[in-house]
Amino acid sequence: MADGGNDTAIAAERLRLDTLREYRIMDTAPEAAFDRVTRMVAELFDMPIALISLVDDRRQWFKSAHGIETRETPRDFSFCPYVIAEDAPVMVIDALADPRSRDNPLVIGDFHIRFYAGVPLRAHNGAILGSLCVLDRKERAALTEVDLARLEDFAGIIMAEADLRRIGAERDDARRTLERALDFSGIATWQYDPKADRLSTQGAGAELWGSGFEATLATGNGFFDLVHPDDRAALRTLLEETVANRTPYSAEYRVLNSERGVRWNAVRGDWVGHSDEAMLTGVSIDITEQKSRQENANLLMRELHHRMRNLFATVSAIISLTRHAARDVDDYVERISSRLDALNRAQNVLLGSNFMTGSMHALMREVEAAFPRIRWSGPDLLLPENALVAMALLFNELATNAVKHGALTGENGRVDVSWTQEEEGADDRMFRLTWAESGGAREVVAPEHTSFGTLLMERSVKNNLGGTVERRWDPSGLIVEIALPARWRDA
Repeated sequence: MADGGNDTAIAAERLRLDTLREYRIMDTAPEAAFDRVTRMVAELFDMPIALISLVDDRRQWFKSAHGIETRETPRDFSFCPYVIAEDAPVMVIDALADPRSRDNPLVIGDFHIRFYAGVPLRAHNGAILGSLCVLDRKERAALTEVDLARLEDFAGIIMAEADLRRIGAERDDARRTLERALDFSGIATWQYDPKADRLSTQGAGAELWGSGFEATLATGNGFFDLVHPDDRAALRTLLEETVANRTPYSAEYRVLNSERGVRWNAVRGDWVGHSDEAMLTGVSIDITEQKSRQENANLLMRELHHRMRNLFATVSAIISLTRHAARDVDDYVERISSRLDALNRAQNVLLGSNFMTGSMHALMREVEAAFPRIRWSGPDLLLPENALVAMALLFNELATNAVKHGALTGENGRVDVSWTQEEEGADDRMFRLTWAESGGAREVVAPEHTSFGTLLMERSVKNNLGGTVERRWDPSGLIVEIALPARWRDA
């Protein structure tokens, strides 16, 4: 039980000290409002000394001291801790005779205190911060209950004054915190008085409107000087309608920021106050990044729509043309699946980048994954979407033909793909690629007729890429040489 009681006392004292710090009154300068109370109390009770005493963990400090020059004494010397401990008014009629105070330096020393009466200074949460007390250097009769009640009324006045200062300090802190938060968030608050055409702002004004914005935004008309000329008329009409009808205000418009160029702002506001004196109050937020992302998203959707149309057109052509070349249903399904796989390889490369261009190396890794005995070398280049699809179909037709009829029919067969691109600045720059098969299990001979795969390959090179393709059936294997105008950038 003793330990529990001690813990309770420690917690109560911690709360009391925290509350005292919350008031931020310790060691502040004298104030007339508090000095007036101690002077009145001293005169009312005919006492030479009246104190507003606040007690922290080591001292009692006097916010107001009438009748003495001292501003503080050690806590151990003071009477006020008795008020805190008893949570009630305390009187000492004869300090020399009272065991609580007879050895106190304030009693036996130069102060010669003989009489003390103090009442609690109770904070908003009930914690006792100190006392309002009266003292005399001679013995006195005990104060009556009426006298103590009056002293407690004065203590209430003191704490009401202290609470006003505490609430004001908290309000100022909250305002400063809000202002910092607004500065960091890129948001400005504003209030517009339509009668006086006066506009006031707080927060990230410089970020939204540029340095020196205060002078320009002093009036509603001045504000429009910062609005983009193309948006002024519509925004002015909207504001006039809002003022006339007392309706909420909501708009998105461009501003001419002196440091950051053209920026997009979003504004939201509503009316605060009585109808005749109401102020249009709201916030402004920089939404330039959101607008940029929205525009990029719209551009991407348009690009994706265009690409899907191209892809569907390519798939439709492959399906239609393959139907005429297939021997039967199984052959048709196999050919379609193979060519759709080629398209999928191209799409994988595009999805791995920016949808608009794809890496030559990334495409060759996709080809190598599907046909492991293909080896390749050459500079990495950025191919636009149409070129990437054309190259993917080209490699698929060559590789599929190698598996069925060429080098990849045998275990020792392989394909070497290499390419070069001439340096920039040269006239008629060319991209040149060689497909070389070797080690096949079958004799290499030219086909008797032109297959659809060959037509598709030639169409990809000639029609889509504007190049030439030459095939040569050497004894060692098929050699394909492709030449294209060099239009691709290094990756």
